[in-house]
Amino acid sequence: MARRGQTTSLAERIEIGERWEAGQKDPEIAVVMNLPVWTVRKWRRKYQKEGRSGLGSRMGRPRIGALGQSPLELRDTIREMRESHPGWGPITIRTELAGMSHFTGLKLPSRPRIAAFLKQEGLARKYDRHVTLPQPKATDPQRAHEEWEMDAQGAIKLPELGRVSIINIIDLFSRVKVGSLPCLNPAHPSTPDYQLALRLAFVDYGLPQRMSLDHDSVFFDNAHASPFPSLLHLWLIALGVEVRFIDQRPPLAHSVIERGHQTMSQQAIAGQHISNEAALHQSLAARLDFLNSRYPSRSLAGQPPLIAHPEARHSGRLYRLEWEEDLLDMHRVYDYLAKGRWFRRVGPVGVFSLGHYRYAVGRTFSNQTFEVTFDSQTLEFVCLPADGREKMRIPTTGLTKSALMGELSPLMACPVYQLALPFSPSAWREMMLANELAGTTL
Repeated sequence: MARRGQTTSLAERIEIGERWEAGQKDPEIAVVMNLPVWTVRKWRRKYQKEGRSGLGSRMGRPRIGALGQSPLELRDTIREMRESHPGWGPITIRTELAGMSHFTGLKLPSRPRIAAFLKQEGLARKYDRHVTLPQPKATDPQRAHEEWEMDAQGAIKLPELGRVSIINIIDLFSRVKVGSLPCLNPAHPSTPDYQLALRLAFVDYGLPQRMSLDHDSVFFDNAHASPFPSLLHLWLIALGVEVRFIDQRPPLAHSVIERGHQTMSQQAIAGQHISNEAALHQSLAARLDFLNSRYPSRSLAGQPPLIAHPEARHSGRLYRLEWEEDLLDMHRVYDYLAKGRWFRRVGPVGVFSLGHYRYAVGRTFSNQTFEVTFDSQTLEFVCLPADGREKMRIPTTGLTKSALMGELSPLMACPVYQLALPFSPSAWREMMLANELAGTTL
């Protein structure tokens, strides 16, 4: 059995180096010399890197620092474990140490002390600081169109159309189903898909006060601990619609929209032969009217939603597609962004990403983390590196009405619009938008 201890003589270290030069491997040397393989590896690496001068004794605990009173061999073992296995955390390392015979009987450091040692040695993982997006508090709605829930149902396979995902929108107070839009063959409904579903609902029912969304990547920046608001989020804010993200996974949250998915699927799709996209749109529209005006709802004492709540026919906040540019208030966006703070790591070429746009700060700041805030007066991002010395200002990209409006913006300038055949998903969206535009001819 390899002897346990924290000392090796200079002669033993030299012998380790000589045996390595002779072609022996670390495990072989450990067996021959009756030493732990970790000890052999440590001195072999020192010899390999520094030669004979690297074999001098550095025994004794450091004057300061984590694990200062622990044996040198233990500290080296922890360091080598982390270097060899970057994914091993303090708990894993401590568990591995407990299983090593040459540390039997030694009081092992706690998980927090190992974590502190890894941080001291520069071996701790770098985590971005967590900052939440500003949002209104969750409250039960007290009137119609105070809060809408929106979500896309998982894709359904239809024989004639392939995979279809349906975006449903429901008013939480009145239970009126304000929108149901099919998206054909999507791996994932896109921002333009959700914008179209909302625009059609806005035309019919007006603007709501608040939208409730889950953490889907279309709505929420899942890639960072300090998320930047999505284009859809900023578009809603510019329209004067508050956005709230659920804090629990469905069905604990969004139970109404989850049940709505099942209802729409059973009412409009189950058992039906739907041969084309137009027929699917018609089927969904017909069932929306039926469910809102005629179908008795259990949650409303057996009354249809629009009978129980006739005030839900419109929110009172008027919307038309041709008014959207004027309805968008960018100062709402600027004021919202001014409340935020984001932490982004600069890549090796001196670039970081924020809101799907890339910003260059120079290679001098490669691999550093920037704290980013927004100046609502100058419309610039203010970037502060970790040392806090050199503050940098960068003009923003994409904070314009046309960027938020997406594919609606170019349609506004087209009094006559011609679609190319066959219809693509984007062409379907454009056609539906054009149909709602006053004075537009298809």
